Amino acid sequence: MTKQTVLGRVTQLARANINALIDQAEDPRKMLDQLIRDYTDNIVEAEQAVAATIGNLRLMEEDHREDVDAAREWGRKALAASRKADELRAGGSGVDADKFDNLAKVALGRQLQSEQEAKTAEPTIASQTVVVDKLKSGLDQMKAKLTQLKSKRDELVARAASAQAQNRMMDAVRSIDVMDPTSELGRFEDKVRREEARAVGKQELAASSLDAQFEQLDSLGDSAEIEARLAALKSAA
Repeated sequence: MTKQTVLGRVTQLARANINALIDQAEDPRKMLDQLIRDYTDNIVEAEQAVAATIGNLRLMEEDHREDVDAAREWGRKALAASRKADELRAGGSGVDADKFDNLAKVALGRQLQSEQEAKTAEPTIASQTVVVDKLKSGLDQMKAKLTQLKSKRDELVARAASAQAQNRMMDAVRSIDVMDPTSELGRFEDKVRREEARAVGKQELAASSLDAQFEQLDSLGDSAEIEARLAALKSAA
């Protein structure tokens, strides 16, 4: 995967409109679960590619530092060789002085080469630094999107469960109509009322039978009184 491809994918995924994706989905929950899996896989893949890009940048930076240090070191050596040549030449040793001047030239050539290599690497390092910063920012946005996706998924699942519970409750309420005499509850209520009515009838029947017995007792009492009075009349005559 090239760095440009990684940057393009990270940017595209980071800019994804989650609400629009949900609106277009036939099953938002399944879509979100799949999107979460895809996002997670892409984040892992992007992190690996970004890590490799950062590693390459750090290598270039290290090489650049080495070139700068080498240029500085070759400059020091060139200066030392030049001073030695001047010292020898002042002492009348021209041949040895020329040798050290040649060494100074070689050192200066190495210094120039190191400086050119460092200078050549600087634009690439600068551009790659920008790319790495964008990749890091894109990854941060992707991770934020993943958190948003998970939150949306959890919210959707909770709302779906609540809606299902409400629907089940309403279905249960509609299945029990206490005003419907043909319903099970209505038939049971009718049965209870008939039992209550029969109990009332038995009570009334029992009460009327008892009253009749008392009336019969009262009638017997009157007859006895009449017979007693009749006997008293006869004895008085």
